[in-house]
Amino acid sequence: MAKTTTTDRQPNRRAVSIQDIAQAAGVSHSTVSRALRNSELISAEVRQRIQQLAQEMGYTPNAVAQSLKRERTNTVGLVVTSISDPFLGRVVRGIEDTARAAGVSVFLSISYNEPERELEIIENFQRRRVDGVISSTSRLHGPYVQRLMRLNIPTIVINQQAEAGSEPLHFVDADDYGGARQAVAHLLSLGHTRIGYLGVGSRIASNQRRMKGYCDTLNEAGIQPEPGWIQSSPAVLYHSHTDDVQVGQGMLPDLLRAGMTAVFCYNDMVAVGVLMKCRELGVRIPQELSVVGYDDVEIAAYVTPPLTTIHQPKLRLGELAMQMLLDLLDGRPVQDQVLPVELVVRESTAPPRREGK
Repeated sequence: MAKTTTTDRQPNRRAVSIQDIAQAAGVSHSTVSRALRNSELISAEVRQRIQQLAQEMGYTPNAVAQSLKRERTNTVGLVVTSISDPFLGRVVRGIEDTARAAGVSVFLSISYNEPERELEIIENFQRRRVDGVISSTSRLHGPYVQRLMRLNIPTIVINQQAEAGSEPLHFVDADDYGGARQAVAHLLSLGHTRIGYLGVGSRIASNQRRMKGYCDTLNEAGIQPEPGWIQSSPAVLYHSHTDDVQVGQGMLPDLLRAGMTAVFCYNDMVAVGVLMKCRELGVRIPQELSVVGYDDVEIAAYVTPPLTTIHQPKLRLGELAMQMLLDLLDGRPVQDQVLPVELVVRESTAPPRREGK
């Protein structure tokens, strides 16, 4: 007969139950249950003794069972496009901070900008009984939104990338159009009249809003952008921040050949690509080319030269999205929000170089 080892004799570790505590305390199951809920039907002395015993025994309440009683799980699902996107870090922090203050846990999943994958994630969240969903930079549109509506799960979208006004989703966003106008107005104030735009085709809605702000501001200054002034990358299914850098590197030469003295970039990572290409080509910034980014991600202040950009209230976007979802869950009215943005002037912009200098 095989010898039984100490490891073989160790009992299976199972969760401590209310019944285990009741047996140890020599009281009924219902007494333990009331004591753990801090019910005043139980004397303070007994409550303290049972709660202390529960802590010593390592008792953890069954969250699933509690949620079934409350019909709330105090969990929400968060869908992001990529965990490497520098813009999303502060947004997620805002969501987490607000959720934690409300006693809510956040489950995170990644869509890689694929609408079908995004919807599958939300459907999986529903099966896990989350109370609601926040989707950051969502690309849900048309039939995907109709499927989402049938799920009947409260949803808030941050930076919706479907066509503006086309989908019945609650959203919180920042002012893309107004931010673009501030960027171009800054370059005009420095004396630039040949200002290019470098866009990203994978973010359809925000790219269109920023490009419209660019065009409208130039038109109001009596400047009609020529076709070669606007460059935008092709729309692709998945687009990462490293792709954005490559957009800046790959498309800048076309703008330089068109005689641009300044360029407004869709975001800071595109602008970083521009800075890298300028260094490769020997183009001095800002002496020979002024560059403006968008988002004000952390790296913008540390590149050389530090980047003039449009600051988005990333933390506030996350905080507000979470608060809107909590309001929805509590039956309070929710109003869609567009937050203001702000120009941050650093060292990548200057007046255009005079001829012969």
